[in-house]
Amino acid sequence: MYMPREDSFLLAKYVEKSARGKVLDIGTGSGVLALAAAKSPRVKSVLAADVDKESLAYCNENVVNKKITFLFSNLFEKVKGKFDAIIFNPPYLPNEREMDIRDKALYGGKRGYEIIDRFFDQARNHLNDKGIILFLFSSHTGKDKVDEIIKRKGFKSRLLEKKHIFFEDLFVYSLTA
Repeated sequence: MYMPREDSFLLAKYVEKSARGKVLDIGTGSGVLALAAAKSPRVKSVLAADVDKESLAYCNENVVNKKITFLFSNLFEKVKGKFDAIIFNPPYLPNEREMDIRDKALYGGKRGYEIIDRFFDQARNHLNDKGIILFLFSSHTGKDKVDEIIKRKGFKSRLLEKKHIFFEDLFVYSLTA
């Protein structure tokens, strides 16, 4: 399970400010972003999905908020409906030895952006007309490549913050369809 680190806390700041209505947290991990959304009086409900059963077991025991429901799902696989806000702090680090992925919460594929690409293939189908996506990624993923994916999938992005941490830059985007 991915325990919150600098990236989670950075994205949480914008989730608290911008999330509204019906919210979907893809790859919820420890549930920290779902909780950040649920704190807002503008948020009615949060569906927090993850492919990791241990993460969901942790959340079901430790993340208590009447607005939050947890779902086992690989990205949007079992998600139904549309949302006003979608939160995504994806696994984004490249893993050259793709067949040896030990921590699926960290590695986003051989080049680091494969899961991000899959997310944006499906995101539009689950986003309300005036909905937003709050999204974070690392310079290790390749900013130019991520920007190209976003543009190719027909989304408009706005950089909310760029923060340098240790050996990488983190980017927080707000996206609309």
